[in-house]
Amino acid sequence: MELTDEIRIAAPKDAVYRALNDPDVLRECIPGCEELIQHSPEHLEAKVVLKIGPVKARFSGEVTLDNSQAPDAFSLSGEGKGGAAGFAKGGADVSLTADGDETVLSYTAKVTIGGKIAQLGSRLIAGTAKKLSAKFFDKFGEVVAEQFVQ
Repeated sequence: MELTDEIRIAAPKDAVYRALNDPDVLRECIPGCEELIQHSPEHLEAKVVLKIGPVKARFSGEVTLDNSQAPDAFSLSGEGKGGAAGFAKGGADVSLTADGDETVLSYTAKVTIGGKIAQLGSRLIAGTAKKLSAKFFDKFGEVVAEQFVQ
């Protein structure tokens, strides 16, 4: 499954980039995030509880960041295990473009799932993924804009 979208954030590119690399901001914005631990600038460990249709599961996983194109772009990849519910793995490519006092954030994310959650059907999975993605980026935009104003 692939998701692509673009959002406009009312903050300069450097502030948006810093926020994307701030575990406290990410923890606040990731739907269902219970814990996000930064082991190094490139490695994070996460615990997230998600409900996809009738299946509710706690996923534990690791995320690796590639900041080699910073601050214009970066990539992330990760894998999470949800016990009997299954697993999810994927990645995203994110680009940041300054537009006056705002930043345009574009992303393409690819996700692969397996196990019990994969049996729920691609339409339910895709709808849930789009909803969770929108929740994350809406919250992220609010948090970054609020931090920048202060």
